[in-house]
Amino acid sequence: QVQLVESGGDLVQPGGSLRLSCAVSGSIFSIYLMAWYRQAPGKDREFVASRTSGGTTYYADSVKDRFTISRDNAKNTVYLQMNSLKPEDTAVYYCSANLDSWGQGTQVIVSS
Repeated sequence: QVQLVESGGDLVQPGGSLRLSCAVSGSIFSIYLMAWYRQAPGKDREFVASRTSGGTTYYADSVKDRFTISRDNAKNTVYLQMNSLKPEDTAVYYCSANLDSWGQGTQVIVSS
């Protein structure tokens, strides 16, 4: 069993930056994939970024070169650094372990 708690969501102006955090606890040894998804109002949840236990990263085309997924093993935390934010990045962002454990989400609003 893995528990995930996201934080760091906020209201930010277009062009700004945010760093989301996902604190991981529980059966950490069982994790082979960490991912970030997001869900905008009225839309389906969509893939944002992922990182395998081996360090391979993947990004949605819409966030490539703007977002970076990383992890701090000492802190058992996964991050999503988001730069050059756009209004279309507005969504609730969810952290996932192995795509079968999910956090409660953190709200990001990009607006002037």
